[in-house]
Amino acid sequence: MALRPLFVTRIYEASLAGDRGFADFNAELEDMVRMLAEEDLAGRAWCKEHRYSGYTSYASLDDLPQRATVFADLKRKLDRHVAVYAKDLSLDLGAGRLKLDSLWVNVLKPGATHSSHIHPHSVISGTVYVATPPGASALKLEDPRLAMMMAAPPRLEDAPEDTRAFVYLTPEPGTLLMWESWLRHEVPPNGAKKDRISISFNYGWR
Repeated sequence: MALRPLFVTRIYEASLAGDRGFADFNAELEDMVRMLAEEDLAGRAWCKEHRYSGYTSYASLDDLPQRATVFADLKRKLDRHVAVYAKDLSLDLGAGRLKLDSLWVNVLKPGATHSSHIHPHSVISGTVYVATPPGASALKLEDPRLAMMMAAPPRLEDAPEDTRAFVYLTPEPGTLLMWESWLRHEVPPNGAKKDRISISFNYGWR
């Protein structure tokens, strides 16, 4: 008897923490994120209107790599990791390429959450983590087959990770997580006493 692991969902996990000068780079990212949270009035208004507890530049700023050198440096790092991930996924890009479509920052206050969602019109999505104080939310990933399981029984509590309906990934500063954009995910309530800071992005096929 043999089991064949077909249609596997591949999650890319790496860390920028080993890069030269990471501590200074990460500190600069955090300073820039906090500056945006103070100065981006349109973003703050959007967060208030949509009851986002904290700050995100998602709906207000679409030029972060052009706005600050540290975001341009981050983009170059992401481009290299995305190229590796695309190769691992065996993506046939033809004459096109994967291009950064959007990059936005997130400051999630204690107790705040980000409900389950996907990233339409993109190929690869991901997040880099800047500040993850003790108790900060994990990233919750959902088995894409969940809606089709119908009458299936639940999994055992000690089920292997690749058979669970949900998997929680706990990041640290510098952690880079990427997934194919159709994968549903969410951020559970932030149990930390301080802000959880991350930078998210989408790559499209262009």
